[in-house]
Amino acid sequence: MTNVEAPTYVPGHGLLRGRTAVVTAAAGAGIGGATARRLLEEGARVLVSDAHARRLKEHEAELAREFGGAVTSAVCDVTDETQVRALFDTAVQEHGRLDVVVNNAGLGGTSPLVDMTDEQWSKVLDVTLNGTFRCTRAALRRMRDTGGVIVNNASVVGWRAQAGQAHYAAAKAGVMALTRCAAVEAAEYGVRVNAVAPSLAMHPHLAKVTTPELLEELTAREAFGRYAEPWEVANVIVFLASGYSSYMTGEIVSVSSQHA
Repeated sequence: MTNVEAPTYVPGHGLLRGRTAVVTAAAGAGIGGATARRLLEEGARVLVSDAHARRLKEHEAELAREFGGAVTSAVCDVTDETQVRALFDTAVQEHGRLDVVVNNAGLGGTSPLVDMTDEQWSKVLDVTLNGTFRCTRAALRRMRDTGGVIVNNASVVGWRAQAGQAHYAAAKAGVMALTRCAAVEAAEYGVRVNAVAPSLAMHPHLAKVTTPELLEELTAREAFGRYAEPWEVANVIVFLASGYSSYMTGEIVSVSSQHA
C-alpha cells in the first residue's frame, strides 16, 4: 500500500470572479463547507445554505471574517419545496443573479437491506435524490433565461456495490441519472449540468456515522492509501463550475483513487 500525504492546498486564481453561487449543505467541515470556501477564493459571491441554522450561522460568520460581504446565508431544508423556492429567490434578490448551483445536500446511513425500514429508505432518498431534483428544478427555472452551471454531488457507490448502502447507493445512482437527463434538457438554455462522484472524503460527520473498521476498509481501497480532503473534491467542483469545463455537460466525474 502506498501512503501519500495530502498535497499542498491550491490557492485561488479568480476563476469565478463576478459569479454568484448557491451551495446546499454548506455548514461545517465537509465537502459543502470546503466548496463554499473554494468558490469564495475563486472570486464568487456565495450564498451558503443548510438545514441546521446554528451551524450555518457559525460557518457564515467564519467565512465572513475572511471574505466579508461576499458570503451570505439562508436556512433551507431541501425536502421542503417552499424552502427551496425561497432559497433561490433569496439568491437572486441578494445578488441580482444566479450563475452556479452546487447541490451538495445528502443523507447517508448504514443498514442491511433485510432490516431497512421504509422510513430509512425514504428519508435518504428524499434528502439525497429528491432534494437534488427540487434544487435543480428551481435553479433551471431561474437560469433558463441567463445560462449557468449546476454541479451535483453523487458518489462512487452509485456505480459500485457496498453492503449496507442500498438506500444511499440507489439515491446517488439516481443523482447521476438526473444529472444526465437534466443536462440534455438544459443545453438549450445554455446551462451545463455535471456531477462529481467522490469515493472517500473524510470529515467529522462521516467519522461519526461510520465505524473505524469500515473507514479502514474503505481507505485500503484507495491507491494513495489515504482518504481525500474535502477541498480536493471542492477543487473538481470549482473546475466544473468554471469556464475550464465549458464543453462538459451530463458528465459524472469520479474524484477517487480507488483501484480499477
